[in-house]
Parts: sequence; structure tokens; C-alpha cells
Amino acid sequence: MGRRMSEPKAETNKQLLHLVFGGELETLDGVTFRDPHNLDIVGLYPSYAEAVVAWKGAAQRSVDNALTRYFIVHMHRLLDPEKS
Repeated sequence: MGRRMSEPKAETNKQLLHLVFGGELETLDGVTFRDPHNLDIVGLYPSYAEAVVAWKGAAQRSVDNALTRYFIVHMHRLLDPEKS
């Protein structure tokens, strides 16, 4: 039988949150955003694999603007740095 909704996940299925976001950079070789108030927050994803899919989609949509870049942030490392 399947796992019941109220049962905790096994440690091997630990949720590892990832944030995908991007925006227009000031220069091609930097990571300073031109307008930090206007960043594109693509979303939070429960696995790196799902974050990569979202990142690729966002990056492909902005391919015509060389200054627009998207990033994946490992939120689980920020939330619990000693276990990452």
C-alpha cells in the first residue's frame, strides 16, 4: 500500500527546495542586476531536476537578450547549511 498523507517522508526522499529567478544584468561578465526590483521569480521547486526544467524554460524564453540570465539557488543549503 502507498504512504499515507500524514506519514513523514523517509529521509531518502528529503525535500530539497530550489529557487529559480533571473533578470537583466548590468554586464555580461557580472552578476549585478540592472533593476533588482524587477526580477523574474520563476518559482520554488522541490527538487533540483524540476528546477533545471524551469530554469531552461525561462532561459530559452529570454535568449534574445544576452544580458538576461537565470539562476538556481539551493534554498535547502541556506535553510540548513550544516546538513547540505
